[in-house]
Amino acid sequence: MEAEMEMIHKNDTWELVDKPVNRKIIGVKWVFRTKNNIDGSLNKHKARLLVKGYSQQQGSVFLNGFLKEEIFIEQPEGFKVAGEEHKVYKLKKALYGLKQAPRAWYDRIDAYLSNLGFEKSISKPTLYVKKAEKETLLIVSLYVDNLLVTGCKGELIEDFKKQIVDVFKMTDLGLMTYFLGMEVNQNEHGIFINQQAFAQKVLSKFNMSKCKHVSTPVALGEKLSSTSEHDRVDEKEYRSLVGCLLYLTATRPDILYAVSLLSRFMHCYNVTYFKAAKRVLRFVKGTLGYGVKFERAKELKLVSYSDSDWAGSVDDMKSTSGYFFTLGSGVFSWSSKKQQTVAQSIAEVEYIADAGAVNQAIWLRKLLYDLNEEQVEATEIKVDNQSAVAIAKNPMFHGKTKHFKIKYHFVREAELSKEINLVHCCSEVQLADILTKPLAATKFEYLNKQIGVCCFVAKEEC
Repeated sequence: MEAEMEMIHKNDTWELVDKPVNRKIIGVKWVFRTKNNIDGSLNKHKARLLVKGYSQQQGSVFLNGFLKEEIFIEQPEGFKVAGEEHKVYKLKKALYGLKQAPRAWYDRIDAYLSNLGFEKSISKPTLYVKKAEKETLLIVSLYVDNLLVTGCKGELIEDFKKQIVDVFKMTDLGLMTYFLGMEVNQNEHGIFINQQAFAQKVLSKFNMSKCKHVSTPVALGEKLSSTSEHDRVDEKEYRSLVGCLLYLTATRPDILYAVSLLSRFMHCYNVTYFKAAKRVLRFVKGTLGYGVKFERAKELKLVSYSDSDWAGSVDDMKSTSGYFFTLGSGVFSWSSKKQQTVAQSIAEVEYIADAGAVNQAIWLRKLLYDLNEEQVEATEIKVDNQSAVAIAKNPMFHGKTKHFKIKYHFVREAELSKEINLVHCCSEVQLADILTKPLAATKFEYLNKQIGVCCFVAKEEC
């Protein structure tokens, strides 16, 4: 707490003034947190002083996210100035908790990085790249007040870290091994990311550390419906479980379909859904330590796999779209989402799924361009439906496609501009199958290996 107060005073964040008349004084609160290492050992104790920003009123002390008006806060307990307890602090800069705080921090770090010669990505405003002609010198990615830094030379990275640490008083954590609950293993062969520690916490939280594991996260042929009549379960527990599983999908695409399916029933939780959610946890228990593997590749070629099921939702007959993107080796981008439209044919279902993959492909191509990894050739999107491919490549009017929503014909435009290229592939090699439907154990395990989901074994192939 003393360290936090010292930093606040050092940054000249506020000044002590007399309490103003007819002005709202915002309260403050201390938040304490214990930060641990990957192995569970203590890293440090942290205290943070937060402003109760929820009491801010639109049009008074809060105006479009900027510190436009004077803001007064009370003195924090335990640190009131002796003899001047009746006074309050007038903020010069934003503190954590204020509605202005995120924008104020972003504006400051954005200005600093721009002065250092970084270019902000248009496609992703939290990505900054420093270039020298065709060479990428440094890449900085922001996540709130966390910075990930990489570059082509170690000395450039070290120089940058010294500059940023000196200005913003940050802590240099060295080579990334743990970030936002994700564990990162890096070696000369590639990178492996997983969330084993977080998964163990989830298993312990729901008393399933000793449960029997299952071979697949979703039972083959299982159909969930919001109209089924079963006993209700605890609302908070079900939502908490699904929320934990959603966070696990950051490194576990093999459970994404199951978790996406369960998240559709947050409003009508019952015993059936809770058992289905626990089945996913049982699968996680049997595959504890699994994650996504990325090997070093000579060529960074963007490739996509797109697929869908057919009227998988019992409630509204809507289908589920899914896609994977690979870059060199291993998948790095994935999605499983119920479609917004009821399709009248398998071709329409696949075409709608392709449209979602095309949107993501165009955004990723822009992102890679910003990183000096321009995709000169069209990005292949592999589809296992020949009719969907024909619809995209043939702009002629057809009676069976006249009811398609106009937004989905964006696929044709991307095809004509040579940004994407829909390619037919057989169903046996369609990786996105694992994102759209329940599978038998044999095929599920095969696809899992193909997308690079495995267990990390030091000095050995996964």
